[in-house]
Amino acid sequence: MDLSKRAPVYYSEYLQLDKILNAQDPESAKEGIKADDEMLFIIIHQTYELWFKQVLHELEVIRKIFLKPEVPNNSPDIYNVVHRLQRVCEILKIAVSQISIMETMTPLDFLDFRDLLRPASGFQSIQFKMVEATLGLTYDARFGKGYYLSQLSEADIERVKQSESQKSLLVLINHWLERMPFVSDENYWPNQDFFSQYKSAYDHSLLELEKSNVALFENIFLNKNAYPADRSFSQLASRNALFIMLYRDFPLLTLPYQLLSLLLEVDEHLSMWRQRHIHMVSRTIGKRVGTGGSSGADYLKSAAVSHIIFKELSELTSFLLPRKDLPVLPENLVKTLSYHS
Repeated sequence: MDLSKRAPVYYSEYLQLDKILNAQDPESAKEGIKADDEMLFIIIHQTYELWFKQVLHELEVIRKIFLKPEVPNNSPDIYNVVHRLQRVCEILKIAVSQISIMETMTPLDFLDFRDLLRPASGFQSIQFKMVEATLGLTYDARFGKGYYLSQLSEADIERVKQSESQKSLLVLINHWLERMPFVSDENYWPNQDFFSQYKSAYDHSLLELEKSNVALFENIFLNKNAYPADRSFSQLASRNALFIMLYRDFPLLTLPYQLLSLLLEVDEHLSMWRQRHIHMVSRTIGKRVGTGGSSGADYLKSAAVSHIIFKELSELTSFLLPRKDLPVLPENLVKTLSYHS
């Protein structure tokens, strides 16, 4: 391509600022009501939607990587995934901090135009629901499913269902973890099972009040028939995820560990966003119902508890041991994890 023949690009045209800067149409102005803060309200929510669009873009790049039949731990693909998850986390940090700007609007300022918005509600943000679905929140796990459907247009319901029908990041991460051979390959463990060995060290590390963890350890990592049916990650994926956390200092496991940590960080930022939202709603409307007809802050509190996506990864920290107590790995496995041939 001869770039010299391309037409010049003009800043405002490239960014389509005529569309963006003329996309604020306050309802209060239509009714001749003075509500100076409605402009802020609109711009904040439009900004959120732009950030959600970017998050969806990053997650789709990541999804396409994990849809490949093979993704080696030391490949550029894993670095790309880590890099993009870091970006998603930074965007979510901004989403949380933006609430501080919204909170400069007092409850009385909001009341100037609040009733004009019904039944519109942030609950109808399709992109946010698509972010949740792309990460791995299933329809069955959603809080208030009846209300969830009743507030959306048919077109938007289809958009969310489309997101829910695709393989989510959680499902793809599960498959990626299952493909790792480090705890299941008999070439590394010809005469022993790593988790049987690890159980003994783990049992000795527990306080008396923690001894019930042993049965849970056995169900998650050892007993195939007792593996909890309601878990999103398979037993093999859970075994490999814990192994990554335990031996993260080996070069081959450094990026996989960062990847798992970033998934937990995404959950953390989403949880912080929900908690800040709860406090803002409580402060702004108190015990009144939301503009979309929900119970307001009470609804948000219940959703915040049930919409944690990667909680099974965070629960694995219950089974960690100090480095000094970790089982010594077979020499050929050490060489593999250290990039040695």
